[in-house]
Amino acid sequence: MRGALDQSPLAHGVFPMKALFSSLLLAAVVPAFADDTSNPRCAAKEADIEQQIRIAEEAGQSGRVRGLNTALQQARSHCTDAGLQRELQDKVNEARAEVREREADLREAELDGDADKIAKRQAKLEEARGELQEAEAALHP
Repeated sequence: MRGALDQSPLAHGVFPMKALFSSLLLAAVVPAFADDTSNPRCAAKEADIEQQIRIAEEAGQSGRVRGLNTALQQARSHCTDAGLQRELQDKVNEARAEVREREADLREAELDGDADKIAKRQAKLEEARGELQEAEAALHP
């Protein structure tokens, strides 16, 4: 009887490995078929692109319409909320770095004492701060 058990597929780990592989494959494939309503940021991105398409069509911008249709197809095929979240966080990080750079430029201009440079650097800093606020608002609507 012992010889018969040694010959079974379970004795060699065949079925558990197949089950593991099937489970992993299923876990990877099922989210691809999930309802779009589970991706609100992606739905918003698609709606934005669709609005841009309508505007471009009304303006007779056929090249822009083609490009936007391509962007819409890409968004529908590859968009994930996590991916958009990363992109938005990257934009916030870049905007913060820009603000730090503009602050350093302003400090340098203040050390030089050039009123014209100071005014220009202050304006650029305010612009960078505005871009940071926009990026943060997009990240945390």
